[in-house]
Amino acid sequence: MGGSELEHVRQAFESNYIAPVGPQLDQFEESVAGYVGGQVHCLAVSSGTAALHLALRLLDLTADDEVWVCSMTFAGGVFPVLYEQSQPRFFDISSESWTICPELLEDALKKAAAKNSLPKAIIATDLYGQSCDINRIEGLAQNFGVKLIFDSAESLGARYQDRQCGSGGDFAILSFNGNKMITTGGGGMLVSRDRLAIDRARFLSTQARDLAPHYEHSTYGYNYRMSNIAAAIGLGQLSVLDERVRRRRTIFSRYRNALDNVEGIEFMPEPNWSHCSRWLTAITVDPLKSGKTRDCIRLHLLKHGIESRPLWKPMHLQPLFSGSLYVGRGLDERLFANGLCLPSGSDMSDGEQDEVIQEIRDCLNGE
Repeated sequence: MGGSELEHVRQAFESNYIAPVGPQLDQFEESVAGYVGGQVHCLAVSSGTAALHLALRLLDLTADDEVWVCSMTFAGGVFPVLYEQSQPRFFDISSESWTICPELLEDALKKAAAKNSLPKAIIATDLYGQSCDINRIEGLAQNFGVKLIFDSAESLGARYQDRQCGSGGDFAILSFNGNKMITTGGGGMLVSRDRLAIDRARFLSTQARDLAPHYEHSTYGYNYRMSNIAAAIGLGQLSVLDERVRRRRTIFSRYRNALDNVEGIEFMPEPNWSHCSRWLTAITVDPLKSGKTRDCIRLHLLKHGIESRPLWKPMHLQPLFSGSLYVGRGLDERLFANGLCLPSGSDMSDGEQDEVIQEIRDCLNGE
């Protein structure tokens, strides 16, 4: 917690707004919209997955529609495509940024246009706090008339040039899960410049209840709205977001300064157009150069009470999506095989980080 959350929660309790309505909820949506910028409107919901589901629902998908998605992502960034009974096609990432590759997208869009088989939407995923190449991907979507959703669940606080992540596309989604840069104890946000679309999503997120003195429903909806108490926590968290980005970037820099000269260790790149939040410090381990595999380091750290995790397993490698369509060169597969996320919490002390660094060095030195 950042320190001011309890005061916002106290105000929410005093106002007696506990359910998914209230002044803190309104203020949180307005505050996130102001932070993201770009004249956007926001809807606070129960999770980033719920936000993505609402965005897809608004596109009126059918079983014949394809949605193109970055393969290296968390499952919640893909499952809503299945909720809408549409078909995902998975795309590889760029070596420049570790986000969805614009060159692969452009080539695939040209081929699809020639066959009159364009996707209904593209979901471009920001990864580990790093923005996609927003301008380029927006240009492709506009040129081919395809709806664009930026999955910015991992990148609130990061920037693309002079734009905040979460400000692009037809929709963007944010996450406030407990492991993100700021949290509401769970929760998410749907973001769009289209106020009418956000109004429609708000209606769907509250069980699609029509205006009537009784419960009247002309379509189906969801119980997706964020509670006023969760939003109160979010207000306190939002006040320390920029401070946490600075701290995570400092943690990344300390890792890089300590390990950059170690043979076989490489860090997630940062293009000149990106100001990555470094939500997590991600490295790759070349076993031929380092003499150790990624799992050797992971298990050595675990033996000393230090948790680390592999990078996301690409969705096209998941049993659920066996046989799915994939466009790429296998960079995401290689990163999964050799990639590791290091402890990166904002409240991590320098002493704790030094311990992680020393244990990595000890592992590589065979100690």
